[in-house]
Amino acid sequence: MPSSLSGKPAERSRAVWEGENTDLSSSIPQCRFSISTAGEISYRPDVLPRPSSSLSEPPAEVQQHELAPSTPRFSITPSLSSSRVERLVRERQLRKSGSCYTLVDEFEGKVEASMGSIGGGGACERGLLLGQGAAGGAAEHSQENVGTAGANVKGQQLRAIQRLLVVANRLPVSAQRDGDTWDLKLSAGGLVSALLGVKQNFETRWIGWAGVHVHDEKGRISLRDSLASKGCVPVFLDDDTVDQYYNGYCNNVLWPLFHYIGLSQEDRLAGTQSLDSQYIAYKHANQLFADVVFSQYQEGDVVWCHDYHLMFLPKCLKNMDSHMKVGWFLHTPFPSSEIFRTLPMRSELLRAVLTADLIGFHTYDYARHFVSACTRILGLEGTPEGVEDQGKLTRVAAFPIGIDPERFIQALETDQVKRHIKHLHSRFSGCKVMLGVDRLDMIKGIPQKLLAFEMFLEKNPDWREKVLLVQIAVPTRTDVHEYQRLTSQVHEIVGRINGRFGTLTFMPIHHLDRSLAFHQLCALYAITDVFLVTSLRDGMNLVSYEFVACQNAKKGVLVLSEFSGAAQSLGAGAILVNPWNIREMYMAIEDALNMPETESKERHKHNFSHVTNHTAQAWADTFVSELNDTIVEAELRTLHVPPTLPAQQALTKFQDCKNRLLILGFSGTITAQVEAPRRRGPDQIKEMKLQLNPGLRDALTTLCSDLNTIIVILSGSERTLLDEAFAEFDLWLAAENGMFLRHTHGDWMTTMPEHLNMDWVESVQLVFDYFCERTPRSYVESRETSLVWNYKYADLEFGRVQAQDMLQHLWTGPISNAAVDVVQGTKSVEVRPVGVSKGSAIDRILHEIIQSKHPGFHIDFVMCIGHFLSKDEDVYTYFDPEPPFERYPHHGCNGKTERALDRRLAAKSCDRLLAKSNKGGVVRTKSFPLASPEQGGSHARANSLKDRRHTEQDTMELELSPIMNITVDTYFSCAVGQKHSAARYSIPTSDEVVVFLNLLANTYSELVQNGDRAPYLGLGTFNPASVQNYPELG
Repeated sequence: MPSSLSGKPAERSRAVWEGENTDLSSSIPQCRFSISTAGEISYRPDVLPRPSSSLSEPPAEVQQHELAPSTPRFSITPSLSSSRVERLVRERQLRKSGSCYTLVDEFEGKVEASMGSIGGGGACERGLLLGQGAAGGAAEHSQENVGTAGANVKGQQLRAIQRLLVVANRLPVSAQRDGDTWDLKLSAGGLVSALLGVKQNFETRWIGWAGVHVHDEKGRISLRDSLASKGCVPVFLDDDTVDQYYNGYCNNVLWPLFHYIGLSQEDRLAGTQSLDSQYIAYKHANQLFADVVFSQYQEGDVVWCHDYHLMFLPKCLKNMDSHMKVGWFLHTPFPSSEIFRTLPMRSELLRAVLTADLIGFHTYDYARHFVSACTRILGLEGTPEGVEDQGKLTRVAAFPIGIDPERFIQALETDQVKRHIKHLHSRFSGCKVMLGVDRLDMIKGIPQKLLAFEMFLEKNPDWREKVLLVQIAVPTRTDVHEYQRLTSQVHEIVGRINGRFGTLTFMPIHHLDRSLAFHQLCALYAITDVFLVTSLRDGMNLVSYEFVACQNAKKGVLVLSEFSGAAQSLGAGAILVNPWNIREMYMAIEDALNMPETESKERHKHNFSHVTNHTAQAWADTFVSELNDTIVEAELRTLHVPPTLPAQQALTKFQDCKNRLLILGFSGTITAQVEAPRRRGPDQIKEMKLQLNPGLRDALTTLCSDLNTIIVILSGSERTLLDEAFAEFDLWLAAENGMFLRHTHGDWMTTMPEHLNMDWVESVQLVFDYFCERTPRSYVESRETSLVWNYKYADLEFGRVQAQDMLQHLWTGPISNAAVDVVQGTKSVEVRPVGVSKGSAIDRILHEIIQSKHPGFHIDFVMCIGHFLSKDEDVYTYFDPEPPFERYPHHGCNGKTERALDRRLAAKSCDRLLAKSNKGGVVRTKSFPLASPEQGGSHARANSLKDRRHTEQDTMELELSPIMNITVDTYFSCAVGQKHSAARYSIPTSDEVVVFLNLLANTYSELVQNGDRAPYLGLGTFNPASVQNYPELG
């Protein structure tokens, strides 16, 4: 259990949080670490982004406290998953106690301690995204060493309040021009009500449209100056943009869709063309917002984008500064993926939002719908943390919004509100008052509310003239035909009910088509007995919060629609109803009016506690804390991400070395990508036919013609597929994970270990066939040494559930006693015998290849590029002079390949690393060695050169050792499209692989032209201009 959550250490941490303990050694923020297996570290000091500041060695107290003398230094890594909640809990306590210690200090402590323990205590240049975050980017506030940051909370210099840039479509004020001056009035709305409470912990600046068209420059300057005094910055939009962007795409497309109102069916081509022009205006408006935000941005600011109007804004901002901290919050419901997929521009909108660091919703349901849409529409990986795309994790979470309850509670104590309460009591004396406060909107369920009240009066004649309904319906979008028709419908129902149940002295419904002043609304809340919220679909509905805040004296009853977001927050103390069920609503009104006082008090107590604790300030604090922590985790996660391949360095070493070995994967590495721009998902028929990328034919021909370059295609594919793809080239083919080998001018030979047991194949084939029938669009690949069930083209969520069911069945049935490995890819399940992997086969492959060379041949350059499963990534560690747990300066690596290293240990460590950080890890492995080291089997290894056992295999290694002369500088392992890998480097996509291999071919061409290499036949042409598309490889 973490020390901060148990026993005496928790008391000590609490003392530090509250600033009570001034002792240096006991008040240092504790750096959380976990002791993990070797190989889980892939920390590389040279990949830390934006080096700008220096972090010095953590104090001795931290090292002595965290590191026992017997603990291996290479096995210590920051614990990400177990410490996130602890960091957030700590910051929450710090905010309550008024301390200045933030997640910035936590991050600095973790990174610096990890540098001290892993890198031998040397200083490391580092640029921190959060280094200036809490300081608001002020240069005068220097970054503090982790030994002093938090060491004495009372004594250290306080950080400046963090700047928060709130970006929304509308500013919280409405502007009206009066000559050269502007009259600013506070606007109404849930977002304004919530963010008015965000004032304590942030320096807030609000950016948005002022709601007016200002065409002259003088007017814009004066409006900008007037708004600056209110902490606001205007975005100026022209009339056409407002009409197309706001009235068009936002209100006619996104808003109805997000509230489960389907898109209109156009019967003319002009309707489709109008949608396209509205979408273009939407993106243009988002770019205008981004330009204003960027002009106000300072390093360390938090940019908080709000609502469906600005779904493209995170992408625009990240294009301007990829290190900007950007959060996006949706204040409406997010629809089911089946609804959202009807939107024509669905994929582009989702990907734009996913560029944000943190995405927030009011409820878990909305967050779940968003993740499901990303999974089903984009084919991305949904995780409990959010959405993952090739190793980049975008956090998705629920943050229920709140209000500023003190604003309402204090208003009730003013004389103005008290006088109005007295007046209302006199006006409604002897009657129970029911209240509804809504915008006159189609989703608010006002007609359903009125019909339920009509049924109540019809069924309960005794209540007539004893209960009345006050309905405040604030007009909105009065120029839209649908809203005009809704207004007429509501007025018709109100007139009918009043005419049916009213008298000369009593009207059952008091309907107002206007908003009320704040003091009037507070008084009305205070005297209400039953508050009705009957939304058909609502993001949160904060008027229910406002009602609860004003009811501490009356303790009225809340009747709440289950389709409002507030139902998940206030549902325990409210009466939940389905607004579509009129009979259920009338019965809920009846129950509320007849509820005993003790029950109503208990219900109000629960809701009042929630409203006063989950305030707008707490909502904003939580969101920004989570956003900061998301950046922390992303920074810590980058310590484990291979850097991009240094192409120029690799080309130079390729040119300088004499004999080179290139090992290339096939699928996902050098295969042709299938373009299907008109389809929603991948084209299964075309993609299943793997073909060599056409852009590689000339490059491979050139490289194969070099007698000093050995090229091996190492793939899990079948022999016939490789024969078809590479028949024209002079290279080596290793099929089915290296179990079959041949030169393209020779015959296939087997490299399989002896006594390979394949008795399990038939029973596993039956299981795979069964699940293939149950899972549409899945298929089975039957190979000689393995079976693969692939659900790449099936529904991802269903395929994942089926894969879990399959794995459970396999391990309890067909292979419970078989010596097999079960490897789970991102969208596949593979069963293969123990010992069948690319890394385990590489010894035998090299032995056969070297035998074909002259006796003095030795390899001094190795490059391995592939998109491999984690089980096969042991091929990376096979050649590596510095395996993952030895890649640090203090380990004293001599730069030569230690061929006797325990590669099976490195492979298992790689599996554990990837299984922890990637879904594509080994699910479960039952490893039974084919032969023990004492028996001299083909997999025998020793732990070190000193206690090597001279078996037959070791003798072969000693004989082959002169042919391998690899240093750290002449070995390059590259994972394609994978962020978590045992490889030294990464290449983003297979397109960049094509560019790089063409660069290699061009380099060899230049060597031949300069006379440094023997001439060759079949030199392909290469256009160096293509490198411009990939500057990181140029």
